[in-house]
Amino acid sequence: MKLTEIWNSRSEPTLSFELFPAKTEKAAANLEKTIDKLAALEPDLVSVTFGAGGSTREGSHQLLKKLKGDTELDVIAYFACYGLAPEDIVAVLDGYRDLGLETLLAVRGDIPREEGFVPHPESLRYASDLVSFIRPLYDFCMGVAGYPEGHIEAQSTEKDLYYLKLKVDQGAEYIITNYFYDNAFYFDYIDRCRNAGIEVPILPGIMPVYSVKMMEILAGLCGATITDELRQGIEALPDGDTNALLNFGIEFAYRQCAELLEVGVPGLHIYTMDRWKSSSGLVTRLRDDGLL
Repeated sequence: MKLTEIWNSRSEPTLSFELFPAKTEKAAANLEKTIDKLAALEPDLVSVTFGAGGSTREGSHQLLKKLKGDTELDVIAYFACYGLAPEDIVAVLDGYRDLGLETLLAVRGDIPREEGFVPHPESLRYASDLVSFIRPLYDFCMGVAGYPEGHIEAQSTEKDLYYLKLKVDQGAEYIITNYFYDNAFYFDYIDRCRNAGIEVPILPGIMPVYSVKMMEILAGLCGATITDELRQGIEALPDGDTNALLNFGIEFAYRQCAELLEVGVPGLHIYTMDRWKSSSGLVTRLRDDGLL
C-alpha cells in the first residue's frame, strides 16, 4: 500500500524505520537480526537507502526484495540520482516497479567521495530534476527530503524552502525530514512550509543517540544542531557506560516523539542505523503509554 493511502485510510500516525544495505558479512548478520526485531514491532513501512552514485544499487534492490518477500512489509525505496545516466535511472525504477514497490523517496544523494568518480554527462543535478523526470513515467507515491534546519549546502533557508516547494509542485506527495534534536526546528519548519503553500504531509525523522562519536559525525555531515540539553545530558552519564547512553538516548527520543505525537504529526520515521535496541525500546515505551 502507498504511504499516502495508509494515511488516508486511518487517523493513527504511521511508524516507519530506515535501513541501509550491509557492506560486510558481519554487518549483514547484524542486519538480519535487526530486521527480525523491527518486523516484530509491525511497522507500517520500512525504508531502504540508496548509496551515493549508485554504490549500493544491487544491495538496495536485494534488501527491498527481501523485505517485500520475506517480511511482507510495505517499503519505501530511496532513490538517489546523482551521477547516474537517465537509462540507469529507468532501469532501477523499472526494477522497483517489478518488485511491486509503490512508495519512493526521490533525493539527489550525496556526491560520491571516491577519487576519480565522474558523473554521467546526462546525470540529473538536483532532486527537483529527478521528481520531474519520474512523475510522467511512473505511478509511485513519491516523497522528497526536507531539512528543518536547512540543507547544509543551501544558500539560505529561504532558498531551501523555494526548492522544496518546487519539488512538491512537480509531484512530490509527502516529505520526510532530516532528524533534529529540538522539536522547535520542526514546528518552525511546518509553519514556514505551510506559509509557503506546501500542504503535503511532513513526516518527522527521529535519530536516537547511538554513540557520541556517531552523533558528532552525522551532525557534522547533515547540519543537525546538537543542543545544549543533549550535550549536558550525555556529559552527566558515567564515562564509558554504553547501557546508560542507550537508555538516555531512548529517553531523549521518547520525549521528542511524545511531544510530536501529541500535536498530531502524521507519523514517525526512525533512522535506525541498522540497529534495533534503541528503536525497539522507544516504540515499546510509546505504545505502552498509548501514544503510538
